[in-house]
Amino acid sequence: MNRIFLFILKKLLHLCLLLLAVSVCSFVLMSFSPIDPINAYVGADISRIGTEQRELIARQWGLDQPMTTRFFLWFQQFLQGNLGTSIIFNQSVSDVIATRFQTSLALMALAWLISGVLGISLGILAGANAGSIVDRIIRFYAYTLASSPTFWIGLLLLNLLAVQWQIAPICCAAPIGVLLKDVTFWQRLHHLFLPALTLSLIGIASIALHTREKLIEILHSNYALFAFAQGETKMGFIIHHGLRNIALPAITLQFASLSELFGGSVLAERVFGYPGLGDATTQAAMRSDVPLLVGIVLFSALFVFTGNFLADLAYQLIDPRIRIGKSAS
Repeated sequence: MNRIFLFILKKLLHLCLLLLAVSVCSFVLMSFSPIDPINAYVGADISRIGTEQRELIARQWGLDQPMTTRFFLWFQQFLQGNLGTSIIFNQSVSDVIATRFQTSLALMALAWLISGVLGISLGILAGANAGSIVDRIIRFYAYTLASSPTFWIGLLLLNLLAVQWQIAPICCAAPIGVLLKDVTFWQRLHHLFLPALTLSLIGIASIALHTREKLIEILHSNYALFAFAQGETKMGFIIHHGLRNIALPAITLQFASLSELFGGSVLAERVFGYPGLGDATTQAAMRSDVPLLVGIVLFSALFVFTGNFLADLAYQLIDPRIRIGKSAS
């Protein structure tokens, strides 16, 4: 019990240091951005406002203060649970993140599940048939997609499935002109299909390649040779011994891919016009909305940290030799 308490305490300390470092770096980088937040806020009407109005806007958003003063004022609010107000949405940053994340969560969860299930399945299929034509096809697919950018795959699928074949919508999270409260479950799933497929394809590649390599290593181990000598079939060995051994690296990769998934959603949501957290991130960066961007960066850091923490907890359930605070014996 004490070991678990110390493990959680260390993780929380690491999380605090991580959030502090991320907030400082994000604030400094955004403060040196060449984009003028007042010009980005006013937009095309910037030529119609005078100096006094410009100073009034700067005073209202605290942009007339030095960077260090703004950071410490923001940090005081952060310690009280207030992430500030978004300049472009004119709403609380917490409300913007909560609303947008609800839309993005379904997208990332579906892509995460597809990439995990298909990645492990293809990796097992390739590893069990190493050197065959099936293995070569899977490796060609994995190497090709692993070196392809998300936005390029998104544009390719958009042109093929939405424009040429017209089996998927071109954009958005709901049919155009339909209120969100009137959208049915199947309509949501239909609009989710293309962005989720784009996000999952790249994740499948890395998980399939690592699972294949691990399974080949296991199939050539001494205990595998002993099992085969005792009459065990390859499929039986994979089911009874292989799956447990390939589960650890697969889970590590799957949870580690949350950061790539979050980064990929920024591009995918932009390509498909999907109104999620990734789209809000792009708008905040392009219009120099420092409170919103810092809030999203902190939230993404917390999201990835939670994924890695869950992976650490899952290890000891899969492999009893691994216990918190100890390495595998």
